[in-house]
Amino acid sequence: MNDNKPISSRTLLIAVLTVTAVILSVAHLVPPQSAQATMSIKDRDYSLVTTRSSRGDEIVYVTENRSGQVAVFSWDAGRKTLEFRGAGSLADAFK
Repeated sequence: MNDNKPISSRTLLIAVLTVTAVILSVAHLVPPQSAQATMSIKDRDYSLVTTRSSRGDEIVYVTENRSGQVAVFSWDAGRKTLEFRGAGSLADAFK
């Protein structure tokens, strides 16, 4: 006895909405991956290092590997801008 009744559009709509609600609920419970202030990226020409300052600011160090020059930027969360803090020789920074 095989009942081959077609699915009504109302039943299909309820099933789709239920599956969507489950997916959204699971996605809401999984925390998003946030940026961390301890990351490093190194390429042949440049290195980028992020860290947190003693004041709690996010700091980005950009180093040009061939010349040894470094630039320092900080993230101003209040204004949502990246501010230039200074530049110079990496060797001078460690004297």
